Amino acid sequence: MRFIISAFFLLLSILSAAQKKQINDESATEQFVLRLHEKKFQWMIKKQTDSLNSILDPRVIYVHSNGWQQNRKEITGDLKSGKLIMNNVTVTEAKARVYKGAVIINGKGKFDVVVDGKAVVLDLLYTEVYVRKKDGWFLVTRHANRIN
Repeated sequence: MRFIISAFFLLLSILSAAQKKQINDESATEQFVLRLHEKKFQWMIKKQTDSLNSILDPRVIYVHSNGWQQNRKEITGDLKSGKLIMNNVTVTEAKARVYKGAVIINGKGKFDVVVDGKAVVLDLLYTEVYVRKKDGWFLVTRHANRIN
């Protein structure tokens, strides 16, 4: 009987340690992808399209708050041409949730942009989904909505 009780507590402690490791791994993944998502905005502001391309999935769909949709080629092309100019992005809130092979970010921020020569400052809520592939984390979709 003592053996069964000891084995039970040993198994319980192993399961508890495994759960703590999973939580720590998820937390590290959350932080990594949150930093990546912030870097993405900086790359867009600085027109560092090579860096941006390194995290955009080839099939990415980028939906702006006005319903304008872009694919990977359009995102980088519009930044290069000046059709879209990102002057500043201030992320005021961002939370990440880890799922098997994916991270969903829900964020809030102020976006100071120029679209087709028209300056706009937008308060946005947005959702981004990053997927883990063998080469790293990739943004597969983004959708934004105006707050006001």
